[in-house]
Amino acid sequence: MHQREGARLGMRFTYALVDFDRLRLPDGALGEVVAAAERLGFAGVNVTHPFKQSVIAHLGDLSPEAAAIGAVNTVVFANGRRVGHNTDSWGFAESFRERMSGCSLDRVLQFGAGGGGAAVAHALLELGVGELEIFDTDSGRAAQLSQNLAGRFGKTIAAVREPRAALVRAAGIVNATPIGMDKYPGTPFEPGLLLTSRHWVADIVYFPQETELLQFAQELGCRTLAGTGMAVYQAVRAFELFTGVAPDRAAMTHHFEAAA
Repeated sequence: MHQREGARLGMRFTYALVDFDRLRLPDGALGEVVAAAERLGFAGVNVTHPFKQSVIAHLGDLSPEAAAIGAVNTVVFANGRRVGHNTDSWGFAESFRERMSGCSLDRVLQFGAGGGGAAVAHALLELGVGELEIFDTDSGRAAQLSQNLAGRFGKTIAAVREPRAALVRAAGIVNATPIGMDKYPGTPFEPGLLLTSRHWVADIVYFPQETELLQFAQELGCRTLAGTGMAVYQAVRAFELFTGVAPDRAAMTHHFEAAA
């Protein structure tokens, strides 16, 4: 998306992938990789799972949104400083507004309280969710995120240790975990037990574009939101942070679809 949009705009733009798995790099090499990108003259880096929170230790400043969320997916190198931003939250919110209008926001159950989950939870609350319940296999992480959100938003936000009852109560369900990715196949819960056509279901996974969870939900007749919209819109905001130029949303969407 970035490189194709840069070319469309007539920029000399290079976007390189640093895949820790393919390069057999340990997670502990994150700081060295960020420093190397800065030395090589990159305008910044995007950060994805599992580094959206651990990267903060290697930064000098955070934008107000990134500081509030506690997670970073975009780092800008400028004037000798590394500044962390979060474009995931805005990206999810924009995608939801565009494609899920009319969905009930009374009660939502979110799976995942990591870096992506923190961004999505903020987006949901800013969208107007009345009650948000969060489940994570790390119950302490879910409790901490819930406490942070309650302090900021003053709404009914709770960590749940067992999601069944929350699934029954919820109007909407969001998967903000990596489960469903090509690398982590499966679903974050057993959808055949309690998922019904009255639920709406959103996923932040974008490879594959239709996860097992979304496929099951669609077969039931649920309204669904794929992670592709969030992937495109977080890139739209990140592109502008890197270059100072606002990209074309439709063009970025086309770039994503062409490359998928």
